[in-house]
Formats: sequence, C-alpha cells, structure tokens
Amino acid sequence: MVAHAPGPPSDDGERRRIVRLITRLNIGGPARHALLLSRGLADEFPTVLVAGIPTESEGEMTDPRVPLQRVPLVRPVRPATDARALFAVRRVLRAHRPAVLATHMAKAGTVGRLAALSLRPRPRLVHTFHGHVLDGYFRPRAERAFLEVERRLARRTDAFVAVSPEVRDSLLDLGVGRPEQYRVVPLGLDLDPFLAVGGPTGGLRAHIGLGAGTPLVGMIGRLVPIKDGVTMLDAIARLPDAHLAVVGDGEDRDRLVHHARARGIGERTHFVGWWPDVPAAVADVDVVALSSRNEGTPASLIEALAAERPVVATRVGGVSSVVDDGVTGFLVPAGDSDALARRIGQLLADPHLRRRFGTEGRARSRSRFGVDRLVAELRDLYREVLAP
Repeated sequence: MVAHAPGPPSDDGERRRIVRLITRLNIGGPARHALLLSRGLADEFPTVLVAGIPTESEGEMTDPRVPLQRVPLVRPVRPATDARALFAVRRVLRAHRPAVLATHMAKAGTVGRLAALSLRPRPRLVHTFHGHVLDGYFRPRAERAFLEVERRLARRTDAFVAVSPEVRDSLLDLGVGRPEQYRVVPLGLDLDPFLAVGGPTGGLRAHIGLGAGTPLVGMIGRLVPIKDGVTMLDAIARLPDAHLAVVGDGEDRDRLVHHARARGIGERTHFVGWWPDVPAAVADVDVVALSSRNEGTPASLIEALAAERPVVATRVGGVSSVVDDGVTGFLVPAGDSDALARRIGQLLADPHLRRRFGTEGRARSRSRFGVDRLVAELRDLYREVLAP
C-alpha cells in the first residue's frame, strides 16, 4: 500500500503528467534509469525530465528522444545554489502542474520534495533510492543531519522505490520511512549492445598497447572516494602479470594515478577516461572488478555480465542482487585487497571458469534487468499512486 497525498489536478492532460527530477545525468545507473522511464512511460504518463549539470569529469548521458529542462542542482551541499535550485524546481512544478513528482538521487529528492510540499494541490511524491548517501559518504555530524532530513521527508512521501531489497532494508534500519511505503524495483537497462558482444574487439587493448594474451582487468565507472579505487590498485599490485584498465573519470583520478605510481604499478594501470564504446571496451577485458564501499545496483556489473564477462565485486549494498557468488562471479569483503586479488587471480588463471561464469551471467542479467520489466513495474506503481 502507498499513502495518498492531496489529489492531483483534474484536467485530463495533467492528470497523469510526471515531472522527473534527477540531480544530474552523470554516466551511471540512475541516469539510464531516468532516461528509460521518461521515454518508456510517455504513452500513458507524459514526462518532463529535469536535471542539473554534471561536472566535466563525470560525463553526461542524454537521449535526443527525451526533452530535458535544466535547473541549478549540484551534488555538493552549497546553500546559496541549493536555494536557487529550490525556487527553480518550484517554478517548474507550478508551470507543469504534474500529478506525480518522481525524484532520483539524494539532492533532487530533498530539493524536489521540499519544493512540492509548498504547492496546493501538491503532486504525489515518489522518490527512488538507487543507493543512499547516509552511510560512508559524509562525516558523522553531516551524516546525522542528512539522515534526520530524510526521515522527516519520508513522512510526506507517497511511495519509495528501492533498486534492491538490500537498499530498502538498510533504509528501514536507519528509520527512513515505513515498510508499506517501499516498492523494490530492480534497475532496468538497455542491454542489447552488451548482449550482442561476441568476443574481444581489440580496440581497447590496442589503445593501451596490450596484446591479446595479457591478463586485463576492467574497472568501469566514476572515480570517486566511495568506489575505493585504492583497494583496487592494491589488489592489482598483488597480481604481477595483470594490467588494469580504468574506464571512467572523476574527482579521485589524480589521487589514484599517484597511488598507482607509488605502488609501482603505474605502467600496468591505464586510465583511459570515458570510453565512447563501452560494450567494445568490456569485450576486451578478462574480468570486470568493483571495489566500492557502498553501492545501490551497479550498472557496470549488470552490463559486464550481459557481455559475458565474469565479475569480482565487494559485497555491499545491492551488489549481491546482481552478482551470484560462485555462479556469475565472486563477492569479497569491502576494503580487503587480498581477497579481491585472490579472486581476480583465480579467474585470470582459469579460462574455463571465466566462460562458465560469463555464460550464466548473460542469461541472468537478460532476465533480471531488462527495460520492459522496469517500465511495467513503474507503470503499475504510478497507477496505484494516482488511484482515487
């Protein structure tokens, strides 16, 4: 059951309109999720997608089929900018008078819901937790403050979407919302380009100067502290024959470059930035690895499995809902570079095991994380939220 807010506008054209607000469309799962839903639900729920602007190092995902409206949302806490964003979002809501405000990511969830609560009638409020920033992202004092804000906003939110049972349970343990407010809806992605991967293309290896026989591990995604790239580099330092391709960028890049050199693996660590053809890059690696201290549902692992690549990842957040330990990859404790290295090394040494994990991973990612299932489940949720 979901709670019901004051009724939406009665005009037929507005009765099912959605404003979908996301902090930024930086490369990653939340951006893919928001774009796919905006397009896939447009027949029944006309959608206005609203987003801030990511930093240059984060990259941005857009879709020419999905119109985009900008507001001054930024990820860091900046009171003056956040106040401008609040007023800008309120203007958007007044202009479009949506039946539902669907928010994604922490800043958009806070600013969007605060803006909506001042409107009469107000839209239904649906917030998606792709993970959460209430554990491990900030210093304890700030973390406590953000948690209190989230608890208070939860009392006025009609429904929550959590991308995995682990994310939902973690939030409930923190006192955010009530069980009946939550709907677990796993991430959905357009996996066709990854399902089409047959074998290595050689493009990534040629770019970094590696032959086909050199063991290559892929680390794919944003380079930010919560991803704990230091543990990844420490693991690679324990594998003297392996190279690491770091596909992505972010604020942590300079620190990781320095750490790779300090560990004596600078020549075996290749920072290639945002690669234009990610499926082709994934096709060229032997193993995809993730060392995060916290995660929602990592899109990079779903895509790796769809491309028939085995994975080694830390057992945090919703990772275990993507990786079946011992079936499609291996899970290890966060921060344990020894365990990470041991499991990566096991896969690099066993081509048969890599093929077996890859085959099973492709089948499971296709059935669990497709677009049609995502759109159908959110369609049902919005219908329920808007039911009289």
